[in-house]
Amino acid sequence: MSTGFFALLAFIPILVALVLMVWVRLGAMKAMPVAWFTCAVIAVAAWKLPVSYVAALSIQGIINAFSVLIIVFGALLILHTLQYSGGMETIQYGMQKISKDMRVQAIIVGYLYAAFIEGAAGFGTPAALAAPLLLSLGFPPLASAILCLAFNSFPVTFGAVGTPIITGFGTSIANVMDKAVAAGFFADRVGVMKAIGETVTLMHVPMAFILPIFMLGFITRLFGPDRKWSDGFKAWKFCVFAAISFSVPYLFLAWFVGPETPSVVGGLVGLGIVMYGASKGVCVPKEVWTFGDDSKWDKSWTGNVAFDKKAELKPQMSQIMAWLPYILIGGILILTRIRSLPFMKFLQSNIVLRITDILGWAGVSDSSIQFLYLPGTVPFVLVSILTIALHKMPGEKAAKAWRDTFKKIIPATISLCAAVALVKIFQGSGNFSNAKLIEQLQASGVDTAIRSMPRTMAEAIASTVGGAWPAIASYVGGLGAFITGSNTVSDVLFGQFQWDMATINQLPQITIVAAQAAGGAMGNMICVHNVVAVCTVVGLLNREGEIIRKTFIPFIIYGVVVGIIAFTLIGVGLRPFMAL
Repeated sequence: MSTGFFALLAFIPILVALVLMVWVRLGAMKAMPVAWFTCAVIAVAAWKLPVSYVAALSIQGIINAFSVLIIVFGALLILHTLQYSGGMETIQYGMQKISKDMRVQAIIVGYLYAAFIEGAAGFGTPAALAAPLLLSLGFPPLASAILCLAFNSFPVTFGAVGTPIITGFGTSIANVMDKAVAAGFFADRVGVMKAIGETVTLMHVPMAFILPIFMLGFITRLFGPDRKWSDGFKAWKFCVFAAISFSVPYLFLAWFVGPETPSVVGGLVGLGIVMYGASKGVCVPKEVWTFGDDSKWDKSWTGNVAFDKKAELKPQMSQIMAWLPYILIGGILILTRIRSLPFMKFLQSNIVLRITDILGWAGVSDSSIQFLYLPGTVPFVLVSILTIALHKMPGEKAAKAWRDTFKKIIPATISLCAAVALVKIFQGSGNFSNAKLIEQLQASGVDTAIRSMPRTMAEAIASTVGGAWPAIASYVGGLGAFITGSNTVSDVLFGQFQWDMATINQLPQITIVAAQAAGGAMGNMICVHNVVAVCTVVGLLNREGEIIRKTFIPFIIYGVVVGIIAFTLIGVGLRPFMAL
């Protein structure tokens, strides 16, 4: 059978998920188990994988899903703790003192605060933290989710202290990196990674300016009292102010330091500058814009997470004390992600669950779940516990925060477990590298030379576009993120493939690999993991398809811009083709 036929089969589980969530409008809790089952059947019937091997991959996915669930649990716990301690009302009060304009609040929280959290933590954490904060400021839950998912894009390539580049490409293209170094193109692997980071900033920075302006217009058109694009566009000066404040340190650090810090420092520096500037009225629109009276909102905009809507907000503590949990979260995340400090090693090596050879299949495991290193545990849960003392919370309110969190997390468990199980089947369906696993599969009659499902889809796309690949490369990265829920894993899946495609078509490899990195970042807007997580924290469970339909629009626009820039960089000869 042809590659195209296998690619079509591989796409069916994704199509099932999309149809059920986007058109049939089933929630992910119902749609994703169906998509997983479809994927499992195809893996057995078409890829000829043993049932027990597919079951092992699914178990691996369920185990991995709990890592995501711990992060969502921690984000919810922070939210509920601050809600019951009075900290959230104080933050709302302070934010309104900076500006009552919700366009300004969207940029401060959804754009800059989320960029800082992405740079420090990754794992889809920013949307899970920023969306409920916007919700608490009076945003419709649906608008909060859409904004934060869309903005969780350009910081992602450098998220979790550079993990997508350092780990993603360090895993997938290590061999060709070594060849490039041996050929004298770079001094070492670090030089290759830095070059990828430098190039991808040139693809992200234009969207760091375009996306906030577009998203404000998009949101005011969908949710504003007058349903007008122009209401959002009127805040363009503030968007440009925020983009400059973020992009200058972002570019400087990527080009002169490396891929670890552009997003975390860019977000932190930008947040400080823009909050101060907004308090002084710098570039703030003259007319205050809000979503209007919530009694006039469409019912479809709201969910089952509600905040007290008092006529007058009152501070329950100082602003510093109210923000202290978030400050602690940011500080702890930075300290525990710097490799030269001892904290990272301590968290990674203590309270670790190691799973090996599930159901006897070699290498099928989540090598480890580092419970303390997961952001959901340290710092989210840790800071939530500290906040009880810091905010002097009564015991009954603290207990209620924990009860509410457990109640909200349960529905997300089914959808996430099914989604990640599907991902593991995709990843484990081909391109085998473990020698013992290859031996076991061959003994079971499996053709171990077969391509994995994602690789098959990518190759089918590649065969139809040829020299137009720079326009498509980012969407392959986005496909990887949609499937896996991770820019890092997308880079692992498709890094070597993108390098090979560039070499075959005599395109500059660094530029094409950078487009992959940009695509993996923009794919966070639509990936099921992130959408389920943000829906859980703002009370929109089972509305995932509706959100994906909305965020798919900025996703497409983002890819068009990345493609244009890729062609431009190739035209000006930045880092020309390397004949390896």
